Amino acid sequence: MKELLRRFVFPAYGTRTLFAVLAKSVEVIGDLLMPLIIARMIDVGVQSGNVYDIIRYGCLLALIALVGFGFTIFCQYQASIVAQGSGTAMRNALFAKTQELSSADVHQLGTDTLITRLINDVNQVQVTVALGIRQLIRWPLLAAGSLIATLVIDPRLGGIFLIATLIVGAVFWFVIVRSVVLFHALQESLDRVSRFMREMLSGVRVIRAFRREDTERARFTEAVGAQTDKATAAANYSALLNPATFLVMYGAVALVLWFAAPQITSHTLSSGSIIALLSYMTQTLLAVGYIANLMLICTRGTASGRRVLEVLNTKAALSDREKSSFSLSRQECDHAPALELRDVTLVYDGGGEPALSHISLTVPAGSSLGIIGGTGSGKSSLAKLLLRLYDPEEGSVKIFGRASTQYAFSQLRHLVSFVPQHASLVTGTIRTNLQWRDAHATDKDLWNALTYAQAADFVREKSQQLNSAVEAGGKNFSGGQRQRLTIARALVGNPRIIVLDDSASALDFATDAKLRAALQTLRSEVTSVIISQRVAAVMQADQILVLDHGRQVGLGSHQELLATCSLYKEICLSQLRPEEVGV
Repeated sequence: MKELLRRFVFPAYGTRTLFAVLAKSVEVIGDLLMPLIIARMIDVGVQSGNVYDIIRYGCLLALIALVGFGFTIFCQYQASIVAQGSGTAMRNALFAKTQELSSADVHQLGTDTLITRLINDVNQVQVTVALGIRQLIRWPLLAAGSLIATLVIDPRLGGIFLIATLIVGAVFWFVIVRSVVLFHALQESLDRVSRFMREMLSGVRVIRAFRREDTERARFTEAVGAQTDKATAAANYSALLNPATFLVMYGAVALVLWFAAPQITSHTLSSGSIIALLSYMTQTLLAVGYIANLMLICTRGTASGRRVLEVLNTKAALSDREKSSFSLSRQECDHAPALELRDVTLVYDGGGEPALSHISLTVPAGSSLGIIGGTGSGKSSLAKLLLRLYDPEEGSVKIFGRASTQYAFSQLRHLVSFVPQHASLVTGTIRTNLQWRDAHATDKDLWNALTYAQAADFVREKSQQLNSAVEAGGKNFSGGQRQRLTIARALVGNPRIIVLDDSASALDFATDAKLRAALQTLRSEVTSVIISQRVAAVMQADQILVLDHGRQVGLGSHQELLATCSLYKEICLSQLRPEEVGV
């Protein structure tokens, strides 16, 4: 929590925090003076019947209350600004950090826990900051001041309250130590509940199609039950705090009254002193009760703060912060190989079987590479290497003669455009989705890309055309339309290499053929990497890479592979007639 305060609160809101704390301190000083003023009013004014002193001290009490109210409003205002501002900065930092993380980092942390930390944990930290400024200053000061006042009024009676406070502190320590662990486990259980909710919402059609509602309901109930158990365990410890605190403090009050009785009857304690003593006791009880509740909130906030810091302090496996874009000459783009892989091996998460093993190939600029293989053969893994979503465990990946690690991410991903296997659009319009690669692309650029992607016809049929609305995930478009729009998006901004990862799977054969023919017209400008399970999609490529369980089992043209690669020939004959294959 200290690190979060140092990074997000004190640099930007240190002055406001200081003013808020000072304002709250003034309010507390007023509260501590009130019992003494009341005691003075009773001893000087009431007992002697001096109306002037009663009015004078009454006006002073009203003035202190009015000033305290003003400082309270000021403190509340400043605390709200600090909490909301630092929470916003924290969320922005978490979001930016999440974007920096590599695919391996996100997989290791978990999508669901990142969402929970971004929303739930930051909210908890915000609450802790706000209450820390407004209440965590007030109640400890009030309790300490009241204790000191009781010691000044009567050291022996004040000593009883001091001992009681130390006992309460020991109870606090016991509950806090246990609660931190439980609250951390509670947040993790919330991650699991979030994961089940996301899976259910994203797969609701499949769940209903297979009549798995009861099974999913049981799984969700189990996750919620586990979360309830964690919350109950934390609540059980939390429930000890208030009863134990008030038991100790009320016991102390009883002892104080027992030992004060002789002094009261012998009039060695004035009536005003007795009233002041009881007022300070009441303030101490009230303060200790509030501190107990605040400790629980701070404990939960501390647990959430640790989870936020865990993400913020995660060192990204892939980073380009120290790299700057360099000039890539036209000659390098035209004469150096567009892609060059040398003995590349990829292992996910640093262990397990290699997803790719000893892949080597060279793709000249302006040519096309087809990649084919069965499910799990490593086709998509190879695409991720080209975009540097992962770095190879062994070997090297070169783009236009330079190692991919030499490029800044922005430059690399401007050169290499990617169409994912699962078409993804975001809320907005067709125009805003197409302008992801180039925010300044003109309408002419967008229509050219749509034409190449075979999407211009259905976009023109819409009344708003480029300004037509796109719902989250592109749900208001068919699967084929979404794929064509994502292909068009990848063509905007003049990429030098385009990687299509099975991106035409939802297209009919005629549209797919038109798309491949359109891409052929871009050969002089764009190097194409076409990943597909369809032989028809890759057989016209200049080179075809055949993968089998991450291993390179064939590389060559269609005719060369028919003669040298039995797996490729088997795939071809399973999809096409012999005369279509050319056997």
